[in-house]
Amino acid sequence: MPVSRRSQIPPFHALEVLAEANALEAAGRHIIHMEVGQPSTGAPAPAIRAARAALDGPAFGYTEGAGQPVLRRRIAAHYRSWYGLDIPIERILITHGASGCFTIAFLAAFDAGARVAMAEPGYTSYRNVLKALDIEVVSIETGPESRFQPTIAHLEALDKPIDGLIVASPSNPTSTTLKPEELEALVRYCEAKGITLISDEIYHGLTYGLPTRSALNFSQAPIVVNSFSKYFAMTGWRMGWMILPEDMARTGEKLAQNFFLSPSAVAQIAATAAFDGYDEAEIAVKRYAENRRVLLEGLPKVGLGRIAPIDGAFYVWADISDYSTDSIDFCRRMLHEAGIAATPGVDFDPFKGHHYLRMAFAGSTEDMVQVVDRLDGWMRRSFGVGKVA
Repeated sequence: MPVSRRSQIPPFHALEVLAEANALEAAGRHIIHMEVGQPSTGAPAPAIRAARAALDGPAFGYTEGAGQPVLRRRIAAHYRSWYGLDIPIERILITHGASGCFTIAFLAAFDAGARVAMAEPGYTSYRNVLKALDIEVVSIETGPESRFQPTIAHLEALDKPIDGLIVASPSNPTSTTLKPEELEALVRYCEAKGITLISDEIYHGLTYGLPTRSALNFSQAPIVVNSFSKYFAMTGWRMGWMILPEDMARTGEKLAQNFFLSPSAVAQIAATAAFDGYDEAEIAVKRYAENRRVLLEGLPKVGLGRIAPIDGAFYVWADISDYSTDSIDFCRRMLHEAGIAATPGVDFDPFKGHHYLRMAFAGSTEDMVQVVDRLDGWMRRSFGVGKVA
């Protein structure tokens, strides 16, 4: 039976690695998981309590397509507290994870054939969902010189105008951030040129000594996407939110109604209570900071010293070109021979991704110490490099 051209998208290699790692674990191997960006702690206690209580209550039904007003009010309060912004709840849309947000955002903002730019390396699903919607992906090849972030110079060097730009700060996979003045410059540039800017802010709250501003601090024109998955450690609950410009809010709601009917009722109840769990989230951030320290100190000693600045999030973006030009093979060997699961860079960069890998350090600090030790032995055996005695 024939399949649509739109369905011909690449796999998400991080999940392919996860499946292979799980199979090795089932066979008795001890694997350290660094392939998916998943916090190891789970939802805050107030979220769990609220969900349990709700399960003993009345039967769940559909909720409003935009999400329960009580949850949208808590999100609005979050923006007042963190960013000093007053966001009407009518502009807030709840979806099934940030992934649902991006689909709605792309459909609301762009017609088929539109040109949307994104940095390479960048999050896999931006590219693949845009392609599935017949939207042209305009790749901006970045590198260490711009901290793997897009710049106005990159935009002005494009051969044709663009309709949209996706920015992520902190970024997946590189963990780099845009300085507030850099983000403001991109926001102002896009607004002046009539370019729709979509700001991925799902790693806000996970930064290490750097200021974090929302794109909405500089204009109400951008579309902002966020999620309960990272800071609140609620990946499996599939709760995301977006803030749309006033003239696009109703369009986003209608699209969400038709695509999803409504978000999960019990997950919305848990997400509302998650805002009572800031203290738990901050404890996790301190652990990520310690994990970051362990890896920043240890990885250069075992031969992986060419890494992007880890400003936020919980990823190491490491250049492996001294040892391999095939990141898929490198990661497979590292999984089978060292018991460390990581994601090949081709997931995030179709141009230079064969020279990079991404490691997520959202696990325990003990695991990060063991990662360095395992890599020391494996890199010695495989490439003749390792810690200096």
